[in-house]
Amino acid sequence: MTRQFRHLALALSTLLTACASLPPARTRQPEIAAPVTAAVNPASTPAVTPEVPRQATDLWQALRDSFAMEDCDSDPAVLARARRNTRNPAQFENQMRDVLPRLVYVQHIAARHDVAGEFVLLPWIESHFQPLPRHGNRPAGMWQIMPITASSMSLRVDGHYDGRMDVPAATEAVMTLLRQYQDQFHDWRITDYAYNAGEYAIRKIIRKHGMPPDQPAIPSWPVRRVTREHLIKLLGIACVVREPERFHVTLPTLPKEQQLVKVELPRSMGMALAADQAGMSVGTLKRLNSAFRGNQIDVHAAPYLLLPTNHALQLRDALLNQPRDSPADDNLKSAATGTFATAPVPTSPLAETHTVRRGESLWQIARNYSVNIAQLRHWNHLHGHVLKPGQVLKVSGAN
Repeated sequence: MTRQFRHLALALSTLLTACASLPPARTRQPEIAAPVTAAVNPASTPAVTPEVPRQATDLWQALRDSFAMEDCDSDPAVLARARRNTRNPAQFENQMRDVLPRLVYVQHIAARHDVAGEFVLLPWIESHFQPLPRHGNRPAGMWQIMPITASSMSLRVDGHYDGRMDVPAATEAVMTLLRQYQDQFHDWRITDYAYNAGEYAIRKIIRKHGMPPDQPAIPSWPVRRVTREHLIKLLGIACVVREPERFHVTLPTLPKEQQLVKVELPRSMGMALAADQAGMSVGTLKRLNSAFRGNQIDVHAAPYLLLPTNHALQLRDALLNQPRDSPADDNLKSAATGTFATAPVPTSPLAETHTVRRGESLWQIARNYSVNIAQLRHWNHLHGHVLKPGQVLKVSGAN
C-alpha cells in the first residue's frame, strides 16, 4: 500500500471495506480493494482508524486473473467480435477511459461476490456503462434491467426513484443474481445465458437437453440467436482485455481521486446543494446518481451518493462542518406527507462543456451526457456530425 493511498484512506473517516474472499480453483479472484464508503456523521468527527485492503498494482491484470471462461481463440466469432470492438482503436480507448470509474466499481463488487471477471464487462455490452433511462416498460440502467426483474431483485422503481439506475444498488443485485445462477448451473456460460434469456427458459432447456459439454466455448444449445450473441459479445470484450496489444489498443489507468466511492448522507437535500458542497456541476452529480428522477436526493430511497473520491472528501467535509439546524434542513423530505421542499436553484448556472477527444463522435458525446444529438447541434450551432479534437462543446442548456 502506498503512503499516498494510506493518507487518502485516513481522510475518508469511516470507510466500510470488505476484503475479497478466496475463490474456488476455477475462478482466481485477485485481492483487490472493495468499494469504499465515506460516511458522514455531522454530530461528531469519526475516529480515523479504518481498515484498508491492499490494492492490486494493475487493475487490468487483476481483472484478467479473475476470468473463468475461454480465451480469444476459443471461437472465431469471439475473435471477430473483439476485432469489431477495436476497429477504431482511438475511439475504443476513449470509450474505455470514460467508463473506467464505473468498471472499477463493478470489479470490486464482483470480486466480493466471487463472480467471474468477464461479468465485470457485462455493462459494456448492455449499455456501455451508461445510465440509460427507461422508456415505458423497457429495460433501464447500465445493467438494462426490466421493470419486472427489478421487482424480483427488490429494486425500488417509482416516480421519484429508479433503483435500476442506482449503480451501487443495481450492481449488488446483479452480482447476487449471477452468483445464484452459477451456484445452480455451475457453468459461467450458462449463467450468462440465464441472465439474457431468463432462469426458467434455461432450466427448461436443461431438462430437455441436459447440460452442455465444456466445449465448444459457445454451447451448441437451442437458444435464441440474441442469447448466443450475448455470450459472444461478452467473451469478445474480455478478449480485448486479455490481449490489448493484439488489437493495437492501450487500456487506460484510473487515478485514485477518480475512483468512485459512496458517501452516506445524514439527510435528504437538493441536488444543487449537494453538487455545490461537493464542488462539481449538477449535471455531473445527476449522471452519477441518476436513480433520483427529480432535483431532490431522497435518503429514504437511497441514503448515499456515488462520487469520485476527491469530490466525496469535499462533500463529507462540508457536511461535517454544517450546523445541524442549517438551511439545508429546509430540503428534507417529509416522511409524513411524502412531499419535497423546493430545492435551491442556482441564480447563475454555468454552461457545462466537453472538450472533444480524438475519435469521439457526436452520438457518443450525446449519450454520455444524456442529451440528444439535436440538442447538441442547437447549443453549438452545428450543421453536421464532423468534430475536431480540442473542440469545446456545450453539453447543457445553461447560459
